[in-house]
Amino acid sequence: MNEYELGTIVSGSLSQGFLMRINPQYDVEELKSGRFVSIQGAHTTFFSLLTDIRLDPIPNYTTFAYPERKSIAHEVIQAIACSAHATIRPLIALTHDKQITPVKSIPKHFAPVLPATNQDIAYIFGSEHQTPGKVFAIGKPLDMHADVCIDLEKFTERSSGVFGKTGTGKTFITRLLLAGLLKHQRATCLIFDMHSEYGLQARNENSNAPFVKGLKTLFPAQSAIFSLDPQATRRRGGNPDICLTIPLQSISVGDILALSTELNLHPTACEAAYLLAARYKKDWLIQLLDRGNQAAELAQEIGAHAESIAALYRKLRIIERFPFFTRSNQGLQSPIQTLMEHLERDLSVIIEFGTYSSTFCYLLLANIITRRIHAQYIEKTEQFLASQHPEDEPKKLLIVIEEAHKFLNPAAAQQTIFGTIAREMRKYYVSLMIVDQRPSGIDPEILSQIGTKFIAQLHDEKDISAVLCGIAGAQELKTVLATLSSKQQALVLGHAITTPIVIETRRYDENFYATLAHTADAKKINQLF
Repeated sequence: MNEYELGTIVSGSLSQGFLMRINPQYDVEELKSGRFVSIQGAHTTFFSLLTDIRLDPIPNYTTFAYPERKSIAHEVIQAIACSAHATIRPLIALTHDKQITPVKSIPKHFAPVLPATNQDIAYIFGSEHQTPGKVFAIGKPLDMHADVCIDLEKFTERSSGVFGKTGTGKTFITRLLLAGLLKHQRATCLIFDMHSEYGLQARNENSNAPFVKGLKTLFPAQSAIFSLDPQATRRRGGNPDICLTIPLQSISVGDILALSTELNLHPTACEAAYLLAARYKKDWLIQLLDRGNQAAELAQEIGAHAESIAALYRKLRIIERFPFFTRSNQGLQSPIQTLMEHLERDLSVIIEFGTYSSTFCYLLLANIITRRIHAQYIEKTEQFLASQHPEDEPKKLLIVIEEAHKFLNPAAAQQTIFGTIAREMRKYYVSLMIVDQRPSGIDPEILSQIGTKFIAQLHDEKDISAVLCGIAGAQELKTVLATLSSKQQALVLGHAITTPIVIETRRYDENFYATLAHTADAKKINQLF
């Protein structure tokens, strides 16, 4: 056996994976779950993921005469009588004519297993140097120095998700992906920035660099900050492009119903809201807030129960606490219309919530704005389908939401606009990027529509099962997920990547910033010539 071989295949099946006897000359402690390897068949190379490692029982006769460590007898018994095996999950096959195909055959007994090479990784996942602008490097395989790339075109075709428990780097992965999209101008992004982590700068747990640059800092000409709390934005050293205000007339009954769980609204209160809207149209909420103290009188006017009106008023009075909700939408152009115009000009928008980061604010604002986007993109797509002019084709829009299980749980997914987008809006050029630490709280139907998943460390069995639901080889991948480090490691799988792989995520640091600057310089040169 070659000393560079990890081992040889001794058994297995197409459905259950293969068993590899580990090379006695190879230090078993150097093998890690999640490592990317290649099985060298006679006509096909099988690229696979190492999912489990085990030591076989020591034969009984060696336990009675166990030699001293580092002796010749010790080495002989270890080589002959002791063995270790690893479970390998085949992922894709490379045929003799260099075609990448699904695995439909198996290698022979004693087929050698080798570490995947940098050339293998580049051939399978692409390279930023060979196909600039088409792919984007997101990290490196375990114990390797080659770049793993995702296909940006495929990434924006379907919704995507970043999952992991608190503190595993979900925000860093999300920021990295968004920087790649802006760098190569593959999509316009609308980011609901609940904790002000994507705009100007963000905290970094690395003591050598306590802060990292945000998207507005890296792409000032391609992005804009719309702030609900301008003072908070200025305290962080920047100025918002637009101070965002929301007219009360913009809030529909549907937006409130999407918060029925958060507000603990009774069905009769919801019915009262519909009666108010039927009578007062867009001014229904203003009428409720102004006259809620006279619930009996208002209820008599619209034919509702006074108790229902009073309950609805008590729940929605919270809106008056937030200064960005205004009572008039007349005069200058609405900030929401300005936001839409920014998106139409291919400018990505970061909505900062500042000190107003309550779940109520986040859910309500996201619903109000996304509902308008939904209607606008349907109209733009229908116009393009009618004219068939390339200039009428909408540019892809990616909407980024955190705490996604509060938008997309089984109850809310049927009521909020986000459920509709996740299920249907791909054909209208709109997709979601959902960031969440509790994927088990998301509607299974929505999770099944997620095209590309980035899964950091998860411990809850329900969350692991939910995020891997419908994935081939889910049981083996659960073992891999259990061994991920709590920082800078993730399992990547789905539509935008050739095959599932465990990566050490790309660092979001000065070296990464430099690659963005080089890209900008190259584009300027291309424009000049």
